Amino acid sequence: MDPVASSDVASEHPALALDIGGTKMAAGEVSPSGRLVRRILRPTPQVTDAESLFGLVTDLLDELAPFDRYQALGVGCVGPMTPGGRLVSPLDIHAWRRFPLLQKLRAHTNLEVAIDNDAKALAMAEGWVGAAVGFANYLAMVVSTGIGGGIVLNGRLLEGNSGNAGHIGHVFVCPDSTSAPPDHVPGLLESEASGAGIAVRIGTAAENASTEEIRHAGVMVGRAVASAANLLDLRLAVVAGSVALGYGEPFFSSAQAEIDRLCTLEYSHGTRIQPAGLGDEGPLIGAAAVVLRHLGRLPRTF
Repeated sequence: MDPVASSDVASEHPALALDIGGTKMAAGEVSPSGRLVRRILRPTPQVTDAESLFGLVTDLLDELAPFDRYQALGVGCVGPMTPGGRLVSPLDIHAWRRFPLLQKLRAHTNLEVAIDNDAKALAMAEGWVGAAVGFANYLAMVVSTGIGGGIVLNGRLLEGNSGNAGHIGHVFVCPDSTSAPPDHVPGLLESEASGAGIAVRIGTAAENASTEEIRHAGVMVGRAVASAANLLDLRLAVVAGSVALGYGEPFFSSAQAEIDRLCTLEYSHGTRIQPAGLGDEGPLIGAAAVVLRHLGRLPRTF
């Protein structure tokens, strides 16, 4: 299938969208204007067999069949991954290491498929129909089981050498830290503010964190955002994810206070952090944006 020379009729069809995270998976139908029409959610199972996990992904997609209703399939997946999502190795999904997700999804759906990091997908969604509409420079973050980021500079989504640019969860933010999830380094943002990192530190699920722990997570995220703002000359960070949105005001106010403390340069002073405008719909709208961009049909150029 030629991803560019498709008919105008096809471009009027909805996109099939898939979001794969460490805690949950979701599939949905997204209109060409960026509206989430239908959504199905499932917890991400803790399995060790790669094919078993993929079977659960296809079961989820099959609930939205027939696939010929859709112009294409867009996927946002936690990273890292090789360019174009040909091989994915999500840090929080241990069953998949260099898993050929792109090839297998194409075979299952017989659709054109495009895959990108879930936080980069969110960055496009927020710039398309969310809180970053009209902004040419901004950071989007997902603070959930893990932490990812997508960066738009001068209106362009940063890709990097292998397509993994923006992985802000591995910025070092806390020199005195001693605890970290398995396979993580103490002091990384993910170790301090992700759901997995908080759970290790407090000894229970992140949703049970005290106000003090919530504020600590906010400070750590604010520290990372300030570093990005000072480095990249941007003044907006939009943040989604179950941890950030679940913690709410004390998390965001603590993050903003740390940004205000650290962003003292003329060009970074005034940097602000805010909840993502699309809420929990952002990941699927972002997944659709991934494939619409691939097809040359996303109204905003990234």
